[in-house]
Amino acid sequence: MINTVLDQASGLRKMSQNNNSGVKVIAVTGGKGGVGKTNVSLNTAIALGQQGNRVLVLDADLGLANCDVMLGLRVERNLSHVLSGECELDEILVEGPAGIKIVPATSGSQSMVELTPSEHAGLIRAFSELNTEFDILIVDTAAGISDMVLSFSRAAQDVLVVVCDEPTSITDAYALIKVLSREHGVYKFKIVANMVRSLREGQELFAKLSKVTDRFLDVSMELVATIPYDENMRKSTRRQKVIVEQFPSSPASIAFKALATKAVKWPIPNQPSGHLEFFIEKLVNG
Repeated sequence: MINTVLDQASGLRKMSQNNNSGVKVIAVTGGKGGVGKTNVSLNTAIALGQQGNRVLVLDADLGLANCDVMLGLRVERNLSHVLSGECELDEILVEGPAGIKIVPATSGSQSMVELTPSEHAGLIRAFSELNTEFDILIVDTAAGISDMVLSFSRAAQDVLVVVCDEPTSITDAYALIKVLSREHGVYKFKIVANMVRSLREGQELFAKLSKVTDRFLDVSMELVATIPYDENMRKSTRRQKVIVEQFPSSPASIAFKALATKAVKWPIPNQPSGHLEFFIEKLVNG
């Protein structure tokens, strides 16, 4: 155990040296499955890449990964191979559109969902030894409010909660915000209204969620994007492409690009949470 802690501390120092500028860490979550969380993660990431940012996407749905599938990427090794000691994290990174890098997880693996403490430590060490430099880390979390989802969300600087205009989506988003605020000290949330028919519908959706949170929770929420329902999204998905790449002038693409432009301007805190090493420390210690 002592060696594990020393290994982690050494790795964190190395990561601090490798990433001497602040890394923006954004967790994309939503509580409910099927709200388009991965689409939001990937389209925002690629829009950021198109704007010249070095972006790393962590597919944090460790047991039901799908980022690589949605992009039509061929993946030979994933996080399970890193944890087993077969390779380093740098060796499994896959390049996607606009030069973004993907950290692929596994699909259909219960063991990856239920990592032991030593496996968690192995994952932390793997990230601490990452040599690839980047500006923005986007964490595409799993659905629900599992320990892993909460860990990634509370460790990020910005939490994007994706909601759509369905009662279950609003209920589950509220449940996630409630747990993160009351049990994990997360009080600021950025809301993405996804698959809405109009700007007004997105604003009304945000108002529905705000009405409940304002009444029962002490949190701050901001509507940062309304992503319109777009038939081109379905066409892109069938082609294993993202809409910002396949249909760059479509309404949803324009909205994702606007979100990316906003995200770049979100401040990176001066305190340690502005650096990836603190993200990793909070993840393992939180």
